[in-house]
Amino acid sequence: VQLQASGGGLVQAGGSLRLTCAPSRRTSVTYAVGWFRQAPGKEREFVAHISWSGGTTYYADFVKGRFTISRDNGENTVYLQMNSLKPEDTAVYYCAAQVYNSGSVYSIPSYDYWGQETLVTVSS
Repeated sequence: VQLQASGGGLVQAGGSLRLTCAPSRRTSVTYAVGWFRQAPGKEREFVAHISWSGGTTYYADFVKGRFTISRDNGENTVYLQMNSLKPEDTAVYYCAAQVYNSGSVYSIPSYDYWGQETLVTVSS
């Protein structure tokens, strides 16, 4: 599964962006998806996760109420709607697929495939 993240950009604090995670090629494989981010000088951290059906979601505490993860299974595409953005949300964002692994959704090693990143910059 090859994934590509897109939708990043420069936005002012309080603004919104919608990130998209889509397979580079059409696939029949079903998978859960997680979003992670990595700010300069910091470790990669969990942001949100959605099950393959879309029925279960998880969020990091620092994005609850501001970010919403969703998916369109017809297109095998996952979205991360980010509202009320803060300068501390500035980071490179990654999406990852959990295909075979059944580990913790919060854990980086639990994901089997990682997509290309997209940069989000929030100005104050």
